[in-house]
Amino acid sequence: MALADDIRVLTGAPVFSRLPEEALRLVAFGAVRRYLAEGEVLFHEGTPADSAYIVVSGRLGVLAADGSTTHEPAGPGTLISELALVSAVDRKFTAIAERDCEVLGISRSLFRRLIEEYPQAGAIIEARIRENITRLASDAAALKARFAY
Repeated sequence: MALADDIRVLTGAPVFSRLPEEALRLVAFGAVRRYLAEGEVLFHEGTPADSAYIVVSGRLGVLAADGSTTHEPAGPGTLISELALVSAVDRKFTAIAERDCEVLGISRSLFRRLIEEYPQAGAIIEARIRENITRLASDAAALKARFAY
């Protein structure tokens, strides 16, 4: 796949969609392409996360340790394990190819370089984390009545 194609894939992920093309070029050039056959595991729950992945083609299942589905499958343009870009965490789920799949791996060190060279990327990720926390708080508040006695 050409660099221009990788840049187009990156713009599909909200974290990268508002970055200038030269910043996207840096990420696309430094990303690691990986091909997975149907049934192949990308990573396991509980393992250290040092990179996030954006799905280029195919579909990844997102599974809990007991094998149950935790989220909708991740299709083209989906960024998974995004928190690994900014923090040393363990994987919260297992990702497995539901069909032949291609992903771009974006390491934390590459993301740090992106932020150093393009500080607006840091503001974008901060805003995205804030939106996620707000959404989680809202979801938790909506469930509060279910657990009140």
